[in-house]
Amino acid sequence: MSPSSETKRGIPPGILIIRKIRGKDFSLSTYRYVVLFVTFVAYACYHASRKPSSIVKSVLDPDPEKPLNGLKPWPIGEFFVEAEFGSNGKYRVKERGWYPFNGKDGTSKLGGIDVAFLACYSMGMFVAGHLGDSLDLRLFLTIGMVGSGFFVGLFGMGYFWNVHAFGFFLVMQMVAGLFQATGWPSVVAVIGNWFGKRKRGLIMGVWNAHTSVGNISGSLLAASVLEYGWGWCFIVPGAFIALGGLMVYLYLPAYPEDVLPPSNDEAVANDEEALIVKESMEGETEIAPQRGSVSRRSVGLLEACMIPGVIPFALCLFFSKLVAYTFLYWLPFYLSQTEIGGKHVSVKSAGNLSTLFDVGGIIGGILAGYISDKLNARAITAASFTYAAIPSMLLYRTYGNVSLTVNIVLMMVAGLFVNGPYALITTAVSADLGTHESLRGDSRALATVTAIIDGTGSVGAALGPLLTGFLSTKGWNAVFVMLTIGALIAGLLLTRMVITEISEKTSKPVPVSSDEQHFGGPASQPLLSDQR
Repeated sequence: MSPSSETKRGIPPGILIIRKIRGKDFSLSTYRYVVLFVTFVAYACYHASRKPSSIVKSVLDPDPEKPLNGLKPWPIGEFFVEAEFGSNGKYRVKERGWYPFNGKDGTSKLGGIDVAFLACYSMGMFVAGHLGDSLDLRLFLTIGMVGSGFFVGLFGMGYFWNVHAFGFFLVMQMVAGLFQATGWPSVVAVIGNWFGKRKRGLIMGVWNAHTSVGNISGSLLAASVLEYGWGWCFIVPGAFIALGGLMVYLYLPAYPEDVLPPSNDEAVANDEEALIVKESMEGETEIAPQRGSVSRRSVGLLEACMIPGVIPFALCLFFSKLVAYTFLYWLPFYLSQTEIGGKHVSVKSAGNLSTLFDVGGIIGGILAGYISDKLNARAITAASFTYAAIPSMLLYRTYGNVSLTVNIVLMMVAGLFVNGPYALITTAVSADLGTHESLRGDSRALATVTAIIDGTGSVGAALGPLLTGFLSTKGWNAVFVMLTIGALIAGLLLTRMVITEISEKTSKPVPVSSDEQHFGGPASQPLLSDQR
């Protein structure tokens, strides 16, 4: 194959260079490792660039007093420190924040920026998903990452340019939210292209840890440069995601056929996980026509919504993310306002303690993916975790104040059940539906389906923290009632799909035609099981 034809097929330039140096191509398994690593780093960069706003809130709108203990800020200093009360050991903050965030309405303005970011993120998701399926995913993801880094950095430049106009910071966050919307549909689509359904849940459960890795990395980066001025907290993560975009451009193959020449057809045919391999009912394998990443027909939003299972899972994720993001944005504040073992922890320690919720979430995502693979039942697994989240949240609210140890254990258990279905739906389920057999292998719907599901969920992610701001004034019991109702509705939305999966597993297997095959059931049923 000539270089010109290779370039036309979309082979990343970095891979082309390595091929020439090695003198031979990589194996299919090696390409998969590359895809996993590059997409993991890419989305970790996205989350790292979202963390600065939470780190600098206390600098833009500071408390009038802070402890004088000589400790560096989290995550560098000590983890769990008891809060100090009274005037002893405290001093006035020399710099009284940054106008316009240090006034009486400073907190509401900071909250408004967060809501504006999430609103633009969720709205942009629908457009970004369709564009991702219509354009080259590698180039689309690169533009999204570089654009995100640019506008995140511009927000930080407001410090050096001495900008005090609220509109400037609001616009920067809104545009950054639009560019951030390119990330999730693109990386899920790439993973879905490279991995079949049999082990997709487990693989994506482990891979989904990039969210927590990105959050931790973003906190470390922002905290490490905070003493030099809050503007650096945005510029450094912005440069970080821009460099990640360069890595994506150089080394990420969006589709197997973009890097695997026709001579590798036999190797691909022997790999049961390759999505471009289709197994017929007679046990024969046939290779889908090799198409470049820019030659497939994209699927419209309406057509993607008609895929069985897309709407129920999208609505389920709306309420699942409502619950998950309420914990994400409000758990540190809740911990700082609640007695734990008869004591209050400092604001810094509350932030440290809240990260253990994410640790439970990592375990939950892996466990949900593994179970759904073993049972070949995505809906049953997601609904079971969602229903289990209800008693876990109530137990945390009731007994979380007994002691620090009990709080940690119950918090991690709650994180496991809250984030488990959230991670499963946004990864494996989205990829399953995006490769639905009704598409017949000749269209691109992975990014579009992912955008519909996660975009709908992101609306709930914005609504949950917003409602919590009002309900928390009436007491935290009202907030946990809202979370319980949200989890219950999320589970109920999957009832029909759960019943279908149970019926399929309890009934005797019957022969089906090739036209009826789709996720282990008839084409009209929204069952998400793999009959390989």
